Amino acid sequence: MIQRIQTLYLLLAFVITGVLPFIFPLWSTADGKDFLFMQNQLYVILFGLSTTLTLLSIISFKKRQNQFVIGRLNIILNLILLGLFVYHSLNLSGETPAVSEKGIGMFLPILAIVLLGFANKAIKKDEDLVKSVDRLR
Repeated sequence: MIQRIQTLYLLLAFVITGVLPFIFPLWSTADGKDFLFMQNQLYVILFGLSTTLTLLSIISFKKRQNQFVIGRLNIILNLILLGLFVYHSLNLSGETPAVSEKGIGMFLPILAIVLLGFANKAIKKDEDLVKSVDRLR
């Protein structure tokens, strides 16, 4: 399980969606307070679902097809999360009192999407290898 490269990609995606949102703020308000994802219930649900799907994908390493589908669902979920962040950042520009500075936390879904894409590519490569060996039998 751990020797496969897709597991390492999935572990990094887990850290990005499960650990780093607690550290990096999404944005800072005009009065200097950091806005973390925990202050919005929708962001908590989406980050939690993404983390859960990543763990489920790591656990289902014996079922490569299910792992691939879970990875695709996780990519879609992170795209929705990224869309919400973009919508929020375009809706409230930097000059308004509500948001004064965008944070690194808004870019976490992009990193997760890239890592999940790499993991899905490696899963597909493994699946193709198994299919080619099955043809030889």
